[in-house]
Amino acid sequence: MAPPATKNDDQRRARRSQDRPGYGQLLRTEGAWSFLIPGFLARQPFAMLTISIVLLVEHTTGSFGLAGAVSATAGIAMALIAPQSGKLADRFGQGAVLVPQVFLHGLTIAALITVALLDAPLWALFVAAVPAGATAPQISPMVRSRWAARLDGSPLMNTAAAFESVTDEFTFVVGPVLATALCTGVHPAAGLVAEAAVSLVGGLVFAAQRRTQPVSSRRRAAETDADGVTAETEVRASALSVPGARVLIAAVLGIGMVFGGMQVSLTAFTESIGQPGLNGVMYGVFAAGNMLAAVAVGTIRWKRGPQVRLLTGYVALVLAAALLAVAAQLGPWTVLLGALGMLTGLCVAPCMITCFTLIETLVPSSARTEAFTWLTGAIALGQAAGSTVAGQLADRMGAGAGFLAPVVGTGLALLVLLTFRRALDRPHNGRVAARGLSHRSTVAVD
Repeated sequence: MAPPATKNDDQRRARRSQDRPGYGQLLRTEGAWSFLIPGFLARQPFAMLTISIVLLVEHTTGSFGLAGAVSATAGIAMALIAPQSGKLADRFGQGAVLVPQVFLHGLTIAALITVALLDAPLWALFVAAVPAGATAPQISPMVRSRWAARLDGSPLMNTAAAFESVTDEFTFVVGPVLATALCTGVHPAAGLVAEAAVSLVGGLVFAAQRRTQPVSSRRRAAETDADGVTAETEVRASALSVPGARVLIAAVLGIGMVFGGMQVSLTAFTESIGQPGLNGVMYGVFAAGNMLAAVAVGTIRWKRGPQVRLLTGYVALVLAAALLAVAAQLGPWTVLLGALGMLTGLCVAPCMITCFTLIETLVPSSARTEAFTWLTGAIALGQAAGSTVAGQLADRMGAGAGFLAPVVGTGLALLVLLTFRRALDRPHNGRVAARGLSHRSTVAVD
């Protein structure tokens, strides 16, 4: 017969429960719901933009190829400009950047719709797509930055990164479906109209949650420390000045190539076997593996450090992608490819989550939003590169050859990780290199 529980046993169980990095504990973080709900609304347009452009431009031009090129132009502009938006948010505050950005984005979307519906010259479509993509609000990095500010140094940061990955994945399930329904059932421009409207409303509501936004570097630099000594006036540093951040950008670039390569390769494969309807099912299986792994990662109390987890997980990702590419050459075995696609998805999430967890320790708080936008932008660039490479391989070497794109992308990224892995062991100490000859310091905490 087991002895009765004592008061000390109850206290130990309570402490273990509090220390366990679960989603329940995460969502009880003070102030979390004030930015989670508006943040979820405001990030939906991110997944609606490119597909809405494709559907509108295809309707007005009759060409999917042209529509894809215009959409890619917007996506590349978004990926390149997003880090600058993040840097401004770190410097002046998220609300100060987001409010004018959502109004400007609405105007640029209106211009793109007008150009498309008026049958303007093709070059005008590409010109209009650049500001439409460049002004897209970067809500997900801002939410991640708020988590980092609330959980600085907490083991719950890994859980928060997993939670955000699941939310992003869910966004990319809901957003395209909503945009497609609006464009096909209401009007070809309805998807972009809804994207701009939700960006405006959601962005303004999110920006209004000022209590949870990270302290801007300008405000931090102006504050007086406990000894009465004023900090240096302004921090003009970039997250790119941190070597580990550059390594992580390469890592998520490879992950982006998995996303882009899988989309195109699965489309080419299912069309080659005369079952194009399976495309959505097979990509859904891949996405399901990604989401399941992301949920699991957030509930585990890891004994290994994030650097070890990233290297181990990336090796597994390369091997899974290689197995998928080999299987695609053997024959049209849809069940096998579906299973290996799920395996690849299961390997993607831990790597991506660990990258976002590591960036929080490597980059000072004064550059966090910029750092997160560099990672999300690199994923977008990798996705564009992966879809391009996979498309070229499928056209020239057969449908199954497109699966080599994720292998190439992740293989090169793994080489970078192994070569520069020591850079991932250097957490920030509150000091970052400024652009120029001198160095400036910033307070390490918000």
